[in-house]
Amino acid sequence: MKRKLYNKLLQHLPKKEFTILTGARQTGKSTLLNDLRLHCQRRGIPEVFINLENKTFLAELNTNPLNLLSYLPTQEKKTVVFLDEIQYLSDPSNFLKLIYDDFQDKIKIIASGSSAFYIDTKFKDSLAGRKRIFNLMTCDFEDYLMLQNKEELWKEVVRIKEQPLAKSLKLDLLRLEWEAYMIYGGYPAVITESSIPEKAEMLKEIRDSFIKRDIVESGVQNEAVFYRLFQILASQTRQLVNVNELSNTLKSRNETIQNYLEIMEKCFHVTLVRPFYANLRKELVKMPKVYLLDAGLRNSLLNNFAPINQRVDKGELWEQAVFRILADQFGMDGIRFWRTADSKEIDFVLPYENPPMAFEAKFDESLAKIKKYRLFMDTYPEFNFQFAGFQPWSEDFFRKFM
Repeated sequence: MKRKLYNKLLQHLPKKEFTILTGARQTGKSTLLNDLRLHCQRRGIPEVFINLENKTFLAELNTNPLNLLSYLPTQEKKTVVFLDEIQYLSDPSNFLKLIYDDFQDKIKIIASGSSAFYIDTKFKDSLAGRKRIFNLMTCDFEDYLMLQNKEELWKEVVRIKEQPLAKSLKLDLLRLEWEAYMIYGGYPAVITESSIPEKAEMLKEIRDSFIKRDIVESGVQNEAVFYRLFQILASQTRQLVNVNELSNTLKSRNETIQNYLEIMEKCFHVTLVRPFYANLRKELVKMPKVYLLDAGLRNSLLNNFAPINQRVDKGELWEQAVFRILADQFGMDGIRFWRTADSKEIDFVLPYENPPMAFEAKFDESLAKIKKYRLFMDTYPEFNFQFAGFQPWSEDFFRKFM
């Protein structure tokens, strides 16, 4: 089974622009590159695959980007060059610019990079018109089911969505899968692992080993502070990020905390959601809220894989799930939250959609009181406001959110 992003990458294959695939480690970027490589092989398209973790290849391309030409299997037809882990190049922007400007008729590059942090800092040239960036997040619920070969359950979700009055005999099975998704998240290797204890161990490995590589390669000076900050953010999902407070707690400078937050964002581990104001300047200076981009990683940082009904943080876990649903459907850039000085709040505001939308996440929707949100509704009557509830569980869950 291939990730949904595969089709978008396939459509971009004939384009002159180079294809850059970014995302957190272990999200499946190398697998996608290999899937595209197999497509090329089946179609007789000349291709070559270079893993830049191989020091020999890396040294040759760093010495002279034109050394890439010696690896082309043919000079007669345009070759697709797959470059895995492009962030290891000493100057990836210069490399791509040179190859594109001088050899775009001979070479199409499809490159992966483990972190936008490295790409942002090393892509000194904007490469405008020369590349398109695709972001690969951990799996959404559709990919989660498909990777487990549970296509029949996703077909049931599609049927429910298409038929407003449909009832499902598989509703309990779908709830079990959704709850497991909220606990163990969307890393592909974790999804396909059948052993529950092993899932937790694999997430700990991602937490300790792969994130440590992000820490080392991004030049973090104090690994202990970085890791402790990460744990605090996991425990404070959906709360305001107060840099001064975090600085005092961790006994570190504000600039250090701000830098570590930026690294976590660029490495696709967290996102900071800005408040919604008509005045853009206020959006930029007011405190954001934090969400982790994978529930399994969050639970690993908290060392808590307890079932949903046993958790005191199920509200936070559900709000994070709603964030990912919205991010998968609408993208992260346009999501905001609304909060007044006296702490009246709407969890998610999407002001740039047509029509604009607003969502309040409630684990148990029956406890929601509409009058608490009347101020927002009266102030912004053009917004389509609705509650996003987990309970009571019904087919409407998939009609509203999937």
